[in-house]
Amino acid sequence: MDARLSPEEPRSHSDQIRESPTESASSRETWPTADAIMAKKMMENGKAENDCPEQSVIRRVSIADKISLREIARERVDIISEKMHHLPDEVLEELKNGLRIILEGNGGSQQREEFLMLQKLLQSRTDLTAKSLIRAHRVQLEILVSINTGIQAFLHPSISLSQTSLIEIFVYKKCRNIACQNQLPADDCTCDVCINRNGFCNLCMCVICNKFDFEVNTCRWIGCDLCSHWTHTDCAIHDGLICMGPSVKSGAGLSEMVFRCKACNRTSELLGWVKDVFHNCAPAWEQEALMRELDFVSRIFHGSDDPRGIKLFLKCEDLKEKMKSGLESLAACRAILMFFQELEVDGSKSMENGEGGRMIAPQEACNRIAEVVHEAIRKMEMVADEKMRMFKKARMAFDACDRELEDKAREVKELKLERQKKELQVEELERFVRLKQAEADMFQLKANEAKREAETLQRIALAKSDKSEEEYASSYLKQRLNEAEAEKQLLFQRIKLQESSRASQSSGGGDPSQMLMYSKIQDLIYNAPPKSNGQPNERHPLRTNP
Repeated sequence: MDARLSPEEPRSHSDQIRESPTESASSRETWPTADAIMAKKMMENGKAENDCPEQSVIRRVSIADKISLREIARERVDIISEKMHHLPDEVLEELKNGLRIILEGNGGSQQREEFLMLQKLLQSRTDLTAKSLIRAHRVQLEILVSINTGIQAFLHPSISLSQTSLIEIFVYKKCRNIACQNQLPADDCTCDVCINRNGFCNLCMCVICNKFDFEVNTCRWIGCDLCSHWTHTDCAIHDGLICMGPSVKSGAGLSEMVFRCKACNRTSELLGWVKDVFHNCAPAWEQEALMRELDFVSRIFHGSDDPRGIKLFLKCEDLKEKMKSGLESLAACRAILMFFQELEVDGSKSMENGEGGRMIAPQEACNRIAEVVHEAIRKMEMVADEKMRMFKKARMAFDACDRELEDKAREVKELKLERQKKELQVEELERFVRLKQAEADMFQLKANEAKREAETLQRIALAKSDKSEEEYASSYLKQRLNEAEAEKQLLFQRIKLQESSRASQSSGGGDPSQMLMYSKIQDLIYNAPPKSNGQPNERHPLRTNP
């Protein structure tokens, strides 16, 4: 037999009314002490943060809106779920804390009776099915599972299971041991215990008490060599399953301490199992652990009648006394391992001597041989069945792996094709981007050229505009000058005409009206418009053109 592997927390028989929290608890803590302390600190820190007025929002809940544990255990799932959705987290946490206090069982008989009442309310209901529990509130489901199993770990803030797992645990489809979580019945076992006992897991629970704990690599658990079901050593001793029986290895006529499995009703020898446990695990044990294991071995072989069992019992008692007197665990470990070696040598010698040389009758020898052969055949058949079951299970797992590999191969192929498509799309987009970039560069170049051409045209236009204005002004002034010259010539001609007429008249007498006209003509000449070139007037130097 091998040393016991790790389970997690205890629970009573699921087909009976469960025991009180203190009775259903294991001798060990249900979770490690360090974790419990850390969780407590986290809760205290959370409480301190909630006490700060800046970070908390006080939501008052009336007494009529509050929910009790009895209501959760008694009322319909959908009704309680609807109420819980409207309650603040502080009220829900109070409900969980209240159930934790009850499950700890430190309040005496009153809390024990309250726990039994809650379990009776749950067991009397027929509506709590996997279908109905889907509608349950998360906290409601945790409370129901904790009441049903008697395990407060489901209420612990650091443990978070999915709602599906909680439902499967509640309806006994999954192991309630959080460290195990195997589907039930485990390994598809078809024995009466696994089939008829709700919630039993043969990988981590005791066949007798239906509990589990954290003990590993220890003689506290005994495993059956044939069906691999486990039993607490204390439970086996209490029920008389550890007793003297026919030797499994030596054949009929010899007796030794054996363990009779309650699941398959077959026997397993204990001396070789104890030797294997000590050989594999004793070097790592500390003083206290070694003392406890020696005590387990003493209790196992306390009623032994065979010489080797008696010697082992006396050796364990002697080592316990020496360790109490100051013997170190390392020396005690070496002593017990040396004793097992000597015991094995003595056993082989006694087998060679044939029970001290006593002559056995032929009929008795034949009967012993027949019993040994029948026992060997029976064990071989059981082993063959177990191997066949394991082979079928492995074959199904192998086929499932093959199918999964095929699916993965198809998925990989599809992903490769999709990747190639994406790469082609990326290349196409890159070509398109390059083309657009080239077009943008070309347009930018044309825009720059057009800008330069526009600036050149603008300068030419400005220059032409200035030149045209100058030409227009020059032509206009030239025209005005020509007009002024023409008027001046006209006036000179008139003056000459007048002077000639005046000269003719002066000889014959002057006319006053003609003299007046002559003066006006002179005034016009003097007041004639100046030249348009901006120079002062010739006749009036002090005047300039306007």
